[in-house]
Amino acid sequence: MALSIQFLGTGTSVGVPQIGCTCPTCISQDPRDKRRRTGVHVVTDRTAFLIDTPPEMRLSALDLGITKVEAVVITHCHMDHIAAFDDVRRFNTLNGKPGPDGKIVGVPMRCYGAPETIAGLRAVFPYITDKANAQGLYRPMINFVLVNSAFQLADATITPLPVEHGPRTNGYRIDCGGHSIGYVSDCKVIPESTLALMRGLDVLVLDCLRERAHPTHLNLDEALAYVRQLAPGQTYLVHMSHDVKHAEFEARLPAGVRLAYDGLKVTC
Repeated sequence: MALSIQFLGTGTSVGVPQIGCTCPTCISQDPRDKRRRTGVHVVTDRTAFLIDTPPEMRLSALDLGITKVEAVVITHCHMDHIAAFDDVRRFNTLNGKPGPDGKIVGVPMRCYGAPETIAGLRAVFPYITDKANAQGLYRPMINFVLVNSAFQLADATITPLPVEHGPRTNGYRIDCGGHSIGYVSDCKVIPESTLALMRGLDVLVLDCLRERAHPTHLNLDEALAYVRQLAPGQTYLVHMSHDVKHAEFEARLPAGVRLAYDGLKVTC
């Protein structure tokens, strides 16, 4: 059984390059220095789902040929992680079935998140419902599911990983077919109770904004300290700012730690 993730984006909230910036990273010709906002597409033998809906999700889906999304899992309600939630409606249609008249009828999709996260989504997107619009207008059809403990998505077990970032934020552990991926894209502190849930990972995806300290994100030293504690099989750093120039930064990383880049696919 296979478990894979593909990175829709790997950048911080303003993306890389930043508007109006001419720093070495922002003008770099290395495609790995072009970073859309952070999110991933997860695929197992029996399902496929998104973790977060970052602003460029539609473009990433087109570029990467993503046509299958059966659920959405949200880490937290910052705009760089939910801005493209409206675009989920296209997958309602792709997952749809022919109605009595032969036309495709969209199918509601489940969206999982902490109670505070779901409340935030409802506030930002108040028009979302689980029913088709009577006038035929395209709007996302969502069944929201409040997450306080592990849940099942087909053949994958998803365990929330509460971390400290600002608003209530969850990373997620994905277990499927004897393989495991931990995904913590935004955090400043990982509590001991959460670290206990992250042991034995094949792959760890972890926040690393830059080398300098930041009040709500891990810097390089902090991220590497967690990697040493957890000792995953492989680590990929994400949510990087323009302070991180891919080739130069990655060359200084220890064995078993790499920078993720947009479009990278990792399979366990």
